[in-house]
Amino acid sequence: MSLPIQAADLRRSFGDVLAVDGVDLEVNEGEIFGFLGPNGAGKSTTVRMLTTLLRPTGGWARVAGYDVVTDADMVRRSIGVALQDAAIDPLMTGNELLRLQATLHGIGRTEARRRGAELLERVGLTAAGDRRVGGYSGGMRRRLDLALSLVHSPAVLFLDEPTTGLDPMSRIALWEEVRSLNAERGTTVLLTTQYLEEADQLAGRIAIIDRGRIVSEGTPQSLKTQVGAPTLVLRVDAAHRDAARTLLAETFGAERPAPTPEAIAVGLDGGAGAVADVVRVLDEIGAELESMELHEPSLDDVFAEATGRRLEGAEESGEDSEEEPEPAGDDGTRRGRRRRGGTP
Repeated sequence: MSLPIQAADLRRSFGDVLAVDGVDLEVNEGEIFGFLGPNGAGKSTTVRMLTTLLRPTGGWARVAGYDVVTDADMVRRSIGVALQDAAIDPLMTGNELLRLQATLHGIGRTEARRRGAELLERVGLTAAGDRRVGGYSGGMRRRLDLALSLVHSPAVLFLDEPTTGLDPMSRIALWEEVRSLNAERGTTVLLTTQYLEEADQLAGRIAIIDRGRIVSEGTPQSLKTQVGAPTLVLRVDAAHRDAARTLLAETFGAERPAPTPEAIAVGLDGGAGAVADVVRVLDEIGAELESMELHEPSLDDVFAEATGRRLEGAEESGEDSEEEPEPAGDDGTRRGRRRRGGTP
């Protein structure tokens, strides 16, 4: 069986601008795959190609077993898509939008009502089902958009920065829904995000994209391990500080940069299990341990290692969106974004 998402040497140019530059991608069945990168890195352009909203200018891609160019209609029938800033009619209710989406997929009226009720319950919007969407909060709209993308039980779900601009509680609620969906239905999810914590929390594997190219790929833990060993930051009584600093450096290697002059930072090549060895060294000289903190490498460290810079704004919420050229239609004219895929 072919993988749910495959791409090889995928490229997309807008005039002289190369937005996606040879992306190779393989997503396994039933996994949550994180696509991490800053604004303008090529995340959304890649997703638009994979969801048939934009034709590649080079390479190829297959989604749900279908070529995104030659079998575009079959791809659309097999996927669900929740893109940034979903264009939801504010005058319609949640129930009305779900029934409309079901109709577009050829689902009968009775089944449409059943699925609509089920999906509203799943995303916690049952009580708001008959309210006009114009009165929904940002988090409620995102959850409704997720429900709309699931009406036809897609095999593959694309979530393009689904929590951008949401408050922390709404973000966590959406994370839980994605986890539940993946665990209960085995839905394959490709999640693009600029939030490091989001990728770390949800994704079994991640790929970091920068300037249109994938620069690092693997599980969050394996990528962190590649960056380096964890650092133990400790403080001991002043009388034994110099002796402890010298002995720890002899035992564990050169001291790492510490947050304050009074602190001692030790690299633990053996991982967190080596903490006990540090304590034993301190006991040998009678040093009194005042505090101790273990700092594991983060995805921000991984990104910095791969790109040479930090992921600016990674922990901010706001009105971020990729500043990429608006794609042209087949006739060469500009067209607006389609915000939700999966429509036959």
